[in-house]
Amino acid sequence: MRVVQTWGTLRKHAQELAATLGVTDTERAQIYSRRWAELPESARTANQMVGRIAVGCEGTHGVFPRCNLTCSPCYHSEDANKVAVDGAHTVARVREQMAHLRGRRGARAHAQLIGGEVSLLDAESHAAALQEMRLAGREPMSFTHGDFDEEYLRSLALGGDGRPRFARLSFAAHFDSLMRGRRGVPRPRREEDLDPYRRRFVEMFERLRRDYGVRYYLAHNMTVTPGNVAEVEGVTRSVMRMGYSMLSFQPAAFVGDDRRWREGFRDVTGDDVWGEIERGAGTRLPWRSLQMGDPRCNRSAFGVLVGEKWIPFFDDVDPRDVRVRDAFLEHFTAVPLGGVPLWVAAARALQVAARHPHAAWLGIEHGWRLIGRAGGPRKMLAGTRLMTFVMHSFMDAAQVAPAWAMLQDGIVSEDPEVRAVQERLQACVYTMSHPEADLLVPACAQHSVYDPDENRELRVLLPIVEVRQRSDGGSSIGHRAAADKAR
Repeated sequence: MRVVQTWGTLRKHAQELAATLGVTDTERAQIYSRRWAELPESARTANQMVGRIAVGCEGTHGVFPRCNLTCSPCYHSEDANKVAVDGAHTVARVREQMAHLRGRRGARAHAQLIGGEVSLLDAESHAAALQEMRLAGREPMSFTHGDFDEEYLRSLALGGDGRPRFARLSFAAHFDSLMRGRRGVPRPRREEDLDPYRRRFVEMFERLRRDYGVRYYLAHNMTVTPGNVAEVEGVTRSVMRMGYSMLSFQPAAFVGDDRRWREGFRDVTGDDVWGEIERGAGTRLPWRSLQMGDPRCNRSAFGVLVGEKWIPFFDDVDPRDVRVRDAFLEHFTAVPLGGVPLWVAAARALQVAARHPHAAWLGIEHGWRLIGRAGGPRKMLAGTRLMTFVMHSFMDAAQVAPAWAMLQDGIVSEDPEVRAVQERLQACVYTMSHPEADLLVPACAQHSVYDPDENRELRVLLPIVEVRQRSDGGSSIGHRAAADKAR
C-alpha cells in the first residue's frame, strides 16, 4: 500500500511539474487568437507582436485622478484635481478592474497603476493596490512624477516587520520642463535643470536594492512639445546612463484640460521626436523590427546598453535578424515566458527549440552576432543593461470622440481620416477596464470620452475636504464640491 501511495504522489508531482513547464497554454492561445482577429488588417503585419507574443498593456482609471503638480499639457480632465484621494476607493476599484481584465485578457499581463499622482496614496493603500494587481496575474507599474521622499518608498516596499513585501517594484517617473511645482525646482527653465532629480529618483531604488534586496524596473517618461523638442537629444543622452531601463517620449496631443494648451502641439511630428532620440542615443533605433499595435501610435526599439553603446535585439535592415525575428514570433506565439522563474522560462524555451531545431540554430547564430556587435563577451560581461526606447503618440480628443462613437455602434467609417482613427483605436495596446459595462476601452477613448464624466461623478463621490481658518482662531471644515455648487 505504501508503495502505491508513494507512486501516486510521485505521479502527481510529475504531472504538476509537466504542467508548470508546458509550453501550451490553451486559454492564452485563445485570447491571443481573438486579439489578432480584432486587429484591423493594417496592423496584421509580419513584425506585429500583439496577438502573437503580447496582448498589450493595461491601465487603471478613476482610482486617484488628482495630482499635486501642474503640467502643460495635462491629459486629465478639468475636474481631476477636485477629487479627493481615498485609499479604500482606490483598492476597491483596482480590484474590480483587474478581475475584469483577468477574465477578458487572461492570466498574465502588464498593468499600470495610473491616475493622478500615485504617491498621494498612503503607502499601505499603494501596496494593497499593487498586491491586488498581482493577485489578478498582473505585473504592476506605478506612475509618478517622482517627487516623493525615500521614506515613502521604503514604507511601500517593506511590511510592518521591516521585511520586503515585494521582490520587485516597477515605476514610471515623469520628468519634463513642462511640469510646475516640483520641490527644489518649481519652474524649471531647461530640461537639464531636472537631471539631479532624475538621478535622485534612481538612487533611491539603488539603495533599496542594496539594503533590502528589492529589485526594480524604472521607466523615464517625457512629454514633448515645440517648446522642448530640441532638448530631447540631451535628455536621451543623459538619462540613458542613469539607470532607467526604458525611455518613453509622448508628443503632446490636444486631450484633457484645454486650459493648459499653450502652443501648437502638432507642429512637432513623430519623425521629429524620433530623430532627436536617435541623436541622443548616438545610433539609429530600428523601431520597425518589432511593432506593438499601430505604428502611427507606437514606436519601440528593444535592445541592451553595453557600456556606452546601445545594441538592438533585431536590426530591421539586416535580413538575418529579420529571419530570426520571424521565427521567434512564429514559434513563441502564446508561449508563457513572463512572470515565471528564470528556470521555468528557460525550460519552456528549450522545449520550443527542440521542436524547431532550425529556428534554434538561427537563434544561436543571432546570439553570437549580438555579442560581436557589442564588442565581444568581455564587453558584455563588464556591464549590460536592458534598454528600450519608446514613443507613444496619443490622438486629439476631437478626432477620437466621433470615431469611437461609430465603433460602438458597429459602424466603420468611409471617411479615410475617421477610418484611420478607428484603426488606431482597434489596434490600441493600452487598455482600460470598465467592468460595469463589460467594456475594454483604448486609452485615447478613456481620456477623450470617459474621463470628463467620470471625474465629475468622482468629484461628488469623493469631494476634497478643505480646512478653513476662522476669524476666532478656530477652524471649520467644508467641502470644495459644496462651495463650488454655492458659487
